[in-house]
Amino acid sequence: MTQRHGWRAATEAALYGPGGFYRRPEGPAGHFRTSVHASPLFAQAVARLLCRVDEALGQPPELDFIDMGAGRGELVTGVLAALPSEVSARTRAYAVELAGRPAALNGRITWLDTPPAAVTGLLFANEWLDNVPVDVAEVDPSGVPRLVLVGDDGTERLGAPVTGAEADWLDRWWPLPAEEGLRAEIGLPRDLAWASAVDRVVRGLAVAVDYAHALDARPPFGTLTGFREGRETAPVPDGSCDITAHVALDACAAAPTAPTRSDEPDDEARTPPPGAARNQLRTPSGTAQAPSNAARTLPAARLLTQRAALRALDLTSARPPLALASTDPAAYVRALASAGEAAELTAPGGLGDFGWLIQPVGIADPLA
Repeated sequence: MTQRHGWRAATEAALYGPGGFYRRPEGPAGHFRTSVHASPLFAQAVARLLCRVDEALGQPPELDFIDMGAGRGELVTGVLAALPSEVSARTRAYAVELAGRPAALNGRITWLDTPPAAVTGLLFANEWLDNVPVDVAEVDPSGVPRLVLVGDDGTERLGAPVTGAEADWLDRWWPLPAEEGLRAEIGLPRDLAWASAVDRVVRGLAVAVDYAHALDARPPFGTLTGFREGRETAPVPDGSCDITAHVALDACAAAPTAPTRSDEPDDEARTPPPGAARNQLRTPSGTAQAPSNAARTLPAARLLTQRAALRALDLTSARPPLALASTDPAAYVRALASAGEAAELTAPGGLGDFGWLIQPVGIADPLA
């Protein structure tokens, strides 16, 4: 008989357990393409953002850059290469990932399975939260949301009713009408993972980038899916494919400033399992500890599209002037290729619709 678990536990084992999907040598880039893989322009834009954070911090002697769910270190490598030499000399670069350190990685990059405890600079989580494992709820014939249990072969059945903090989260962030078959992903572990990450930023900026949905437009049947070798596939928790779901970034945005409640579960219940991050990621997951709830006031987080964020970081998809083709044909071809890559990163209906969650800590919003 197939043993079944909730999707959160099944995904945790399939992605981050021994021999799990994210521990494979080919890395995430072998199965799907993110903004980092689409163009070096993305890393260059993040480098410009790090420079703005540096200015807002008053150019400290040491400036941290944390790449959450670093894959094989593509983003942090690109950011270091794009920084002005004076900023680069002061930058401490960290890649946070559960998989082993790539052999050829720049020696300046510190490879960790959890983020540093204290960050002054920029913590950047590109497509990290979507792979923090979550449970799935489905409405039964009586109109009651129940946990969905899944076997290693992907077959499902309904389990116990959703209760406690998970039920509270659904009521607040993804209310399910009493209609049989409607589904939702319970994003509480992602909220906790994000709050914990923000909690480590002493001063600076925390940014999460992911495909997302908002409270007024949640998909009625959820978004859980799989990816294998560049193609979308059924999510089967046997380690053969990535398992991912869109992120309720609006819920994550509220998590770092949410008041502690006396009826919250204890720390063990609140803490996502190790590896809970897509990198809990694509990586880490020690990242997913419960936040410290230390008393401090954070400015409101802001949500914007990747299109708006990259434009604010001076990325343009404008075509080069045709006259350049006559005066410098090689430069024209390079500029035309760059414009095409920028267009992909900001395209409506594609990467441009990704959500950016911006959380300043002790500084003004560098993208305001």
